Amino acid sequence: MRVRVPLAVTTLCFAAAAHAHAILDQADPKVGSVVRTAPAEVRLRFSEALEPAFSTVQVLGEDGKRVEVGRPQVNGAAHDVLTLALPQLAPGAYVVRWRAVSVDTHVTEGRYVFTVRH
Repeated sequence: MRVRVPLAVTTLCFAAAAHAHAILDQADPKVGSVVRTAPAEVRLRFSEALEPAFSTVQVLGEDGKRVEVGRPQVNGAAHDVLTLALPQLAPGAYVVRWRAVSVDTHVTEGRYVFTVRH
């Protein structure tokens, strides 16, 4: 019994630490979506609060150039939403590239594509 209790406690500690990252919960436009109306912004909701100074999002056109306007903003009641204003987008595929730093300094990053079709 003495060996199992510390092992169980250690396992619980690692499990709690593994969930201490800001994971992407929702994206608008949605991951892999095809939209008929160009979005005015990208809106990403994460599983926990973000550190505004270090969390970023970029949108790249088919030519690889950035298309967003302004700076990413962290907002939402729980500071778990990252938004970025967009200009009027032409039809085509766009890559959303994000880097989220949670308030406990854990970093996650990712990318996804959405397509604008008129």
